[in-house]
Amino acid sequence: MNTFGDYLKVTIFGESHGPGIGAVVDGLPAGEAIDLDAVRVQMRRRAPGSSELATQRVETDEPHILSGLYNGVTTGSPLAAILQNRDARSKDYHPEIARPSHADYTAAVKFHGSMDLRGSGPFSGRLTACMVFAGAVCRQVLSRRGVTITANAVRVGGATGKELNFEMKREILDARAAGDSVGSVLECVAEGIPAGVGGLMFGGMESRIAQILYVIPGVKGVEFGLGFGLAELRGSVANDPFRIVDGKVVCETNNAGGINGGITNGMPLVVRMAMRPTPSIALEQQTVDLSTMQETALRVSGRHDPCLATRAIPVMEAAVAIAVLDAMLESAALNGV
Repeated sequence: MNTFGDYLKVTIFGESHGPGIGAVVDGLPAGEAIDLDAVRVQMRRRAPGSSELATQRVETDEPHILSGLYNGVTTGSPLAAILQNRDARSKDYHPEIARPSHADYTAAVKFHGSMDLRGSGPFSGRLTACMVFAGAVCRQVLSRRGVTITANAVRVGGATGKELNFEMKREILDARAAGDSVGSVLECVAEGIPAGVGGLMFGGMESRIAQILYVIPGVKGVEFGLGFGLAELRGSVANDPFRIVDGKVVCETNNAGGINGGITNGMPLVVRMAMRPTPSIALEQQTVDLSTMQETALRVSGRHDPCLATRAIPVMEAAVAIAVLDAMLESAALNGV
């Protein structure tokens, strides 16, 4: 399925080297003013060709609105937009030579060789442009409800920090110079979400957010709060004691990342995702030619990111915005707001 959400449904479609890609956002409240210039700012943050740290494929990523917006205001009907693909180089791709850690082999098995896998087709990070479009709209709706969402890189290879610092950039450039790639960890913080948003079991905030984050190509791990670090602690240290501040219940610490039992507790929602090194590398790798079923060697050509972190930051923010707005619209509907 290519659709996420319950009260806010986001559908993404298209292939990396097809005519275009697109998104449909259904369930947006009517009467919400949407600043398309602000949307374009988010699109440019993710767009290729903008940095020496990213692929040099050049796409304008200008959203062409088909429906759902009139005079800059949401109408209540599905908001649909398409983004044209203008700079694809299909000659660089030979999907029958299965690229290690890509979807070439698994997609060939699943879809019996019928899938358009030029540039990875629907498995490409190219489609995250659609998620950024949808998330850019959602974050404007959230902003008017007091919610802000910010992500950044906290690890690239062996370098750490609170943002993409010099050491992290050096890790990326060194990997690129070696014809290789490097992994990363991103952290996203959503502030201003009131307590009581989320639900039971599959409707919990961790469930919703983890589901949409794993849609982002290259994500291999998701954790909330201290995440796996909690496994090293005792409950007396890991628990977040409650206090009363200015008549409100708050947590003294935020090891749980703002979520208890799948429901927000009013503290900042903190989530991290681990991203593998980009699998497209210039170094020789062992693989199989699926057309002949013979083993062969491969050096991946084309234009690729040496690290997924730089362009994935706005994608992570967008994904969290979509999941949070979906949950908040559900909460408002259940409470008759």
